Amino acid sequence: MLVTLSCNRGTYFADTVKIEGEAWSMYDPVKFICTIDDTVRVYNIDLSVRTSTEYPYRNLYLFVVTSFPSGSTVTDTIQVMLANEKGDWLGRGAGDIRELTIPYKSNVYFPEKGEYHFKVIHGMRDTVLKGVYDLGMRISLKEK
Repeated sequence: MLVTLSCNRGTYFADTVKIEGEAWSMYDPVKFICTIDDTVRVYNIDLSVRTSTEYPYRNLYLFVVTSFPSGSTVTDTIQVMLANEKGDWLGRGAGDIRELTIPYKSNVYFPEKGEYHFKVIHGMRDTVLKGVYDLGMRISLKEK
């Protein structure tokens, strides 16, 4: 997997992981690591996914495992709708590539200072999902 970073105003953390061969195995989770130094500020967390219009489903189930600096973990399950019931792809893009931003958590306080680990695993029936280009995470400071 290839990791790239980008920064925008208000963005505390941003990372995108490229899926090798556009085929995402459920045994190869996407991992993000972020150090939080401020437990008072409020954050929003978004995920993003880029897929091909050849992706075989309208939806995508994700398991997000968050590991806290203390070692405790929390797991969330998210269903992402990539296309509507008519088969029209959601998100933005051109040609056969679509990118969708997924609001994951809003108004988040990180309770501990230190390194947080996020592991994202797809929860689809296919062991390997074809047509997934990359997955990203952005943690931004909540605007007042």
